[in-house]
Amino acid sequence: MSLLFNLDLMHALVRGNKWHRLFSIFCRVSLAAGFLPSGYVKIAGERFTDLAVNHPMGHYLDALYQTGFYYTFIGVLQMGAAILLLIPRTATLGAVIYFPLILNIFILTLSTRFVGSLLSSPMMVLANLYLLCWDYHKLKFMLPFNYPPPQIPIPKSGSLSNRFPIAFFSGVVVTIFLVGLTAFNAFNIQPFNTLPSCQRQCPDSSKPTACYEFCDCIHTKGRPLNECLEVYNKAPEEVVKVE
Repeated sequence: MSLLFNLDLMHALVRGNKWHRLFSIFCRVSLAAGFLPSGYVKIAGERFTDLAVNHPMGHYLDALYQTGFYYTFIGVLQMGAAILLLIPRTATLGAVIYFPLILNIFILTLSTRFVGSLLSSPMMVLANLYLLCWDYHKLKFMLPFNYPPPQIPIPKSGSLSNRFPIAFFSGVVVTIFLVGLTAFNAFNIQPFNTLPSCQRQCPDSSKPTACYEFCDCIHTKGRPLNECLEVYNKAPEEVVKVE
């Protein structure tokens, strides 16, 4: 059997399972709940966060707020994608629109080391990817492959399997754990949201003095993250004397 046939078969099995269908609804509602408030804030013309402008993410969000109708446009896209996700007939379009938005937020989170969405943004990307895979039978014709005529019908709601997919949901739990573990251990130093919260990591650092200087560089001087990181990385490790 060809790879494409196997993909169609696996997709049909997933679509024919009640628990997978419930999980897809959970993903749609969760993703919509993530964008409705943030989209509304932008449409209302309010600032999205109270982060200080000196913070790397604060720099970006303040500049975004100053763009005027572009800021509103992003809010419209976010709310539009969220509403489309909540409507079964338009959920596929909602997932397609949602994906570049949440992927951009995820990359932005990594580049600024923003602790506020360090866990949520990758989880939202994965949930969005699941929804795109859920609608694989609709989106596959956009891919650069020569698909044969459909041979495996998509199961209807009345003929769903009640078998609980233990392996899948075990994988979901493991994925959440690994994403969380990676998110909070990926960086040796983070700016955090405020100067006091940034400084709390310094006593446990191998470079406590450089760590305090890093926090001051970010939150007091408002220097770019890469510049502050370069100074921190060049600083030698300090020897702690044990009395």
